[in-house]
Amino acid sequence: MAQPIVSMTNVEKWYGSNHVVKNCNLNIEEGEFLTLLGPSGCGKTTTLRMISGFELPSEGMVKVEGENVEKKEPYDRSVNTVFQNYALFPNMNVYDNIAYGLKVKKVPKAEIKERVTQMLKLVQLEGFGKRRITQMSGGQKQRVAIARALINRPKVLLLDEPLGALDMKLRKQMQIELKRLQRKLEITFVYVTHDQEEALTMSDRIAVMSAGVIEQIGTPKEIYLKPRTRFVANFIGESDLFDGIITAESDGVLSIGTEVGTVKGLKENTTIGSVKVNDPVSVCVRPEHVKISTEKPEGFSVQAVVKDKIFVGNLIKEIAVINNGNEIKINSINAADLPEPGSHVYLSWDLKDAVVIPERSEITLDTADKLKEVG
Repeated sequence: MAQPIVSMTNVEKWYGSNHVVKNCNLNIEEGEFLTLLGPSGCGKTTTLRMISGFELPSEGMVKVEGENVEKKEPYDRSVNTVFQNYALFPNMNVYDNIAYGLKVKKVPKAEIKERVTQMLKLVQLEGFGKRRITQMSGGQKQRVAIARALINRPKVLLLDEPLGALDMKLRKQMQIELKRLQRKLEITFVYVTHDQEEALTMSDRIAVMSAGVIEQIGTPKEIYLKPRTRFVANFIGESDLFDGIITAESDGVLSIGTEVGTVKGLKENTTIGSVKVNDPVSVCVRPEHVKISTEKPEGFSVQAVVKDKIFVGNLIKEIAVINNGNEIKINSINAADLPEPGSHVYLSWDLKDAVVIPERSEITLDTADKLKEVG
């Protein structure tokens, strides 16, 4: 098996008493686009900075191309970083910004000109070489920053929320362009963002972080359809969660007692390990998989009252309130069949579409205790 281009082994990072990254183990393969995804303060930027060598781990080891990053000076590492604020030189034009790293390394002028020309073509800025940085738009500045990083031919390109300052339309355009660049150059990209849609759009794999811990690593499809923890289910896309305890199992079908009645899921759709009767679990169903009907369906169902019906362009969202006061989201592309607000409805789903998450979180344990008291 090929050695990963980046490896982090048992990495811990402390700032005084603040435990920022906890037991991080991560292997990044050559040529892949991996995204570190999580909310502000979860440790993703610190993780990126440890890969670059700007920060050193308190414990553990970070290697790039099999060598400990701290053994090389920053200018000798095969890693370059693109920051959110671009860090361009406003007193230089586009050409000189892109050429800066090569000039520092004393590369011959003819080679610098050839490589800068190639970079301008690659990032679709041909003819902009003499333009001042102050005359460039946000999207153009972002491309200049990427070209300046790529011209050094790094093996790994680190990107710290580089699209954060752009408006929504331009962000979406640049997401596609970045992915195109990465595929064309076959360079390893490690990308930091708190935007889940951005991560799903661009990544080969996503590492979801929370409070310094990598909760799950997987492809966008795996992360979305098979969230391993309650946090991942809530953070990636929209989820409807039902907390309870397993009351019975029959032929691989789990019956889960909740505050609003019994719901069901498949044992084979359990995300971590095995489960047994009386275990606390969360059942995760995506809104597009929730069925809504004014007639009680066969099998299990949950009663609810429709609170709202929202048109969002390509689909209709309904929000229904169940007996414990929680709001359940239902997404549909067919508005004609959806009940109006105030309607009493039944919610259900196909067993294959439910993910059973064994988790001893405060929420699941609290719900389990309430159900045990009721008997």
